[in-house]
Amino acid sequence: MTVPDTTVPDAPVRAVTCSAAALAAHRLINGTARPYPRDANVPERFEFWAARRPDAPAIVQGEQVLTYRELDRRANGLAHRLRAEGVAAGVTVAVCIPRSPEMLVALLGILKAGGTYVPLDPAWPDERLRTVVADGGCLLVLGPGGPDLAARSPGARVLAVGPDTTPGRDTGPGYPVDPTGIACINFTSGSTGRPKGVPIFHRGIVRLVHAASYGTLDEHSRVLQVTPVTFDIATWEIWGALLNGGTSVLYPAEFPRLSKIGEVIKHGGVNILLLTTALFNSIVDEAPEALETVTTITTGGEAHSPRHMAKAVRTYGPGRVVNLYGPTECTCIATSYPVDEPPDPDTPLPIGRPIQNTRVYVLAGDADRLCAPGETGELCLAGDGLAAGYLGMPELTAKTFVHREIDGVPERLYRSGDRGRLLPGGDLVFEGRWDDQVKVNGFRIELGEITHHLSTHPQVKRSYVTVRDNRGDKSLVAFVVPSATGASAERLREHLAAQLPRYMVPAQIHLCDTFPLTPNGKIDGRALLAAFAPSATSGVFS
Repeated sequence: MTVPDTTVPDAPVRAVTCSAAALAAHRLINGTARPYPRDANVPERFEFWAARRPDAPAIVQGEQVLTYRELDRRANGLAHRLRAEGVAAGVTVAVCIPRSPEMLVALLGILKAGGTYVPLDPAWPDERLRTVVADGGCLLVLGPGGPDLAARSPGARVLAVGPDTTPGRDTGPGYPVDPTGIACINFTSGSTGRPKGVPIFHRGIVRLVHAASYGTLDEHSRVLQVTPVTFDIATWEIWGALLNGGTSVLYPAEFPRLSKIGEVIKHGGVNILLLTTALFNSIVDEAPEALETVTTITTGGEAHSPRHMAKAVRTYGPGRVVNLYGPTECTCIATSYPVDEPPDPDTPLPIGRPIQNTRVYVLAGDADRLCAPGETGELCLAGDGLAAGYLGMPELTAKTFVHREIDGVPERLYRSGDRGRLLPGGDLVFEGRWDDQVKVNGFRIELGEITHHLSTHPQVKRSYVTVRDNRGDKSLVAFVVPSATGASAERLREHLAAQLPRYMVPAQIHLCDTFPLTPNGKIDGRALLAAFAPSATSGVFS
């Protein structure tokens, strides 16, 4: 595994200019330093609680319960087995296991062995899975075993893991794990047609879940784990419970259904969760009773609908709903905003202020001038949550993770590409993207990656991908000018489904004779969406 150099000794540190008003506003929101075990790694924090609460439930899935002692013993046994297979610091191990206690045993066992885990989704198409295993440089793939998984991950050895494959051990291998080492690598959409690997530090995960400012995480917390393990929110769901002595309540290994979510929440006694915006909206609309027993309802992933948020506040009351913001590159969460009253439908819902041990700057120009309140700029993040960079992409890492001097202090910043501004009262507002990256159902998607794969089909002459937003319900839509007769939307969807995860395959693909253009010569996306609106009768744009 090649982890980007995060120190960059020869990287230029440029001073940021600012007005007195801009400096005062940023000082106000960035006083977020809080004591936390900064020099501890993930397995150490888990073992801290396993020693104190050995008989407490660590994992619940339906009627299956694993105590901290049982989870610790099983992870120790796997860690010894992994060490014998060559796992150590700098070695990546992929995990292709459906949501289950075995999945969490695998993640923890890899970390105890000193390695780095790379989460895979068993539902991914073969091409996506092979790409992530190869780009992650994975030595092993942990899964149920069998020839199918081996065929899907050439170049890596498959190690079968399950409830009875590895004897438990009372102690781990004792391999030293550096808190500045890489705990996991999350792969996100990439505009070049290949996903980007984002290496996350142990320290970043510990900072995320210790003494959280956005909700209570302690030994009484029962945290719902419902998102795919490949999604960065799962980092919070899993370690928010297990590094605080709480309980990880696992949704079954199946696609989420609203009726089932309510059942799992009540049966598991869930009292804190993090829902993607799309799932939150669906629950608020169709099954609000599912969340009535949850003490803290956090939600994020994309801009929120004021209508849904207003209904949630009226339904659940103040002090329970929290709006979150944060990209994968800052270890999941950067800011939080408690929504204690129905928001104004005509103004964007704030994303709030930085969470503990995190800083946010609104910068203009080449991230070299601090914006005053009310001025739109780029949201740039700093603090212990920042990722190492991008796996095997030194140029992109250097472009996106930059060094600046702000208020006399050197800062390593992540340039998020998100537009935002500071309100006079100190809260931040998200105002969209500078590029064509989008969030749909909480997943970060580079539209260019979908366009790239469409363009590889021999029957595609031109393609354009965008998002249709129907009152907060977002879906991907593709438009294609075919290069030959016989092209069909169904065949193009099959082509994409063979290479991309399901969430990146457009819900609709429309064939067009040509693309309308704006006066400046760009494709007129609004005209395309209008021509193929659900009420439109024409089947072909001309």
